[in-house]
Amino acid sequence: MPLLRFLGFLLDLLLYPLRALRRGKLVAEGTYLTLEIDGAVVDVLARPRFWELRAQKATSLHDVRELVDHAIADPHVRGLLITIKSLAAGMATSMSLRHLLAHARAAGKEVVVHLPLGGGTKEVIVASAGSKVLLGPAAQLSPLGFASRTRYFKHAFDKAGVVPEVYAVGEYKSAGESLVRDSMSDAQREQVGKLLDRFDAALLDAIAEGRSVSRERARSIVDGGPYFGEAAIEVGLADAVAYDDEIPALLGLGKSKGPGLATEGMVAAAAYLLARRRPNLRRLTRAPVVAVIPVHGMIAHASSQFANFATDDKLARMVRIARLDKRVKGVILHVDSPGGSALASDRMHHEIVQLAREKPVVACMANVAASGGYYVAAPAHKIVCEAVTVTGSIGVVGTRLTLEPLMHKLGITTETLQRGARAGLLSGGAPLSEDERTALMRDLEAVYRTFVRVVAQGRKMKVDEVEPLARGRVYTGEDAKAAGLVDVLGGFDVALREVRAMLPASIRDSVEPHVIRAPRNAVPLVRPPTEGEAGRRAASALLSLLLPGPERAMVELGWSGERVLALWMGGEV
Repeated sequence: MPLLRFLGFLLDLLLYPLRALRRGKLVAEGTYLTLEIDGAVVDVLARPRFWELRAQKATSLHDVRELVDHAIADPHVRGLLITIKSLAAGMATSMSLRHLLAHARAAGKEVVVHLPLGGGTKEVIVASAGSKVLLGPAAQLSPLGFASRTRYFKHAFDKAGVVPEVYAVGEYKSAGESLVRDSMSDAQREQVGKLLDRFDAALLDAIAEGRSVSRERARSIVDGGPYFGEAAIEVGLADAVAYDDEIPALLGLGKSKGPGLATEGMVAAAAYLLARRRPNLRRLTRAPVVAVIPVHGMIAHASSQFANFATDDKLARMVRIARLDKRVKGVILHVDSPGGSALASDRMHHEIVQLAREKPVVACMANVAASGGYYVAAPAHKIVCEAVTVTGSIGVVGTRLTLEPLMHKLGITTETLQRGARAGLLSGGAPLSEDERTALMRDLEAVYRTFVRVVAQGRKMKVDEVEPLARGRVYTGEDAKAAGLVDVLGGFDVALREVRAMLPASIRDSVEPHVIRAPRNAVPLVRPPTEGEAGRRAASALLSLLLPGPERAMVELGWSGERVLALWMGGEV
């Protein structure tokens, strides 16, 4: 490899004058760079393997930031044309994308956002950052706001003969309340209401700032939706309606040459970035990197067929790679998780503590980094999140499902023999005795104290300062920063900037993010399930038909007596 790299360097040296001349003329004067978003938007993507190239449709915010920076610095680039067909992104990710487009607009570039298929609240939040919004003639804009709907299962469980038991530490720790209540608790109503208020304010601010209207006018626009075609122009959400082939003429570029064909004055963002990224002279040594370690999904010890889990074993392997690789100069821990297993969270936390002793670590919270997700992020040198990221929820909950009444309805009787006063504590048979409840609560309170201590150590605070902020309370990123639980507001680009600031000046501007993939281990032998495990699996399969994903995942963890650090807000907002 060193020899091939050296030969490549010599070839680059010969071609340097030609490449330098070509780089100065990448695009003609007045060019628009075009980017199509159709699907998932994420902070950063792992470098695709060759068989993944055609399947990859996700848009990386890191790439968009790079595109914006190059466009701002390039006098030949007139602006950006962003076409959004579908936007699969959380609230925090949508705000990050909006900030990038607003940055390009503030720097004097035209930012044209085309919504050929229309869009909802998040699409409007992003599009309002543009200097011009174009809508498909038959499309609809629906910035209708936010709603959180929670289903409560107590009566259904009563009828079925299933007795759920939820034990929580922290009055705001609402994960699991939908299993044991038939209506929302006051604490849950309070914290969900605050989240909706923050999201609603972000929507109104986006429309007011982007479309140059008052906040009162933005309120009436949201409450008066949806808007079909020309109606969106009348209320000020869009500037014109246009089909794809009509856009070049609207931008003063002449007529389109046809669907799928290049139009004079437009250059695809991917091609432009590829040319910009290619160095005139390649390096003789491998470049240093900032490793990105993802913690995405529910936190557990093993993967699940019912949910997307982040496992402690997988994270440990990625962390150890980052520790051993001399190219890795710093780490971004990218957290998008509502939490999960307390034990798995603690094992992850331990690995991050070891990593942070050797290399700079910045936690970048995406849409949700709460409960166990916050536990894992706590030891980072700095925590970065968007103002609308959902975080906090420092608390613990334990769940059990007692199936004995159901068994009785079905005519099944159970005979139990045991040795040990609390031998049945972790089983799903009979309800707990008062002594067993006391033991379980003592266990949960110990986990809670550990959680609070972990946060205090990571945030350089006293336990007495953290405890009032804990109690299961959920925060937006903005509120978490005010409480001292977060250091900096921003997205992935801000987290990368924070890591770079901790590195030596000689490499600070050259390190780029590199997503670490967990190495594959040999598949372990699959042992046959015990009788108890077989029953739990059968019950889990039945519950998968009845419960939504978050409750189902939490119950699945609870079968084995897991202490759960989990956030469940009761509905998508």
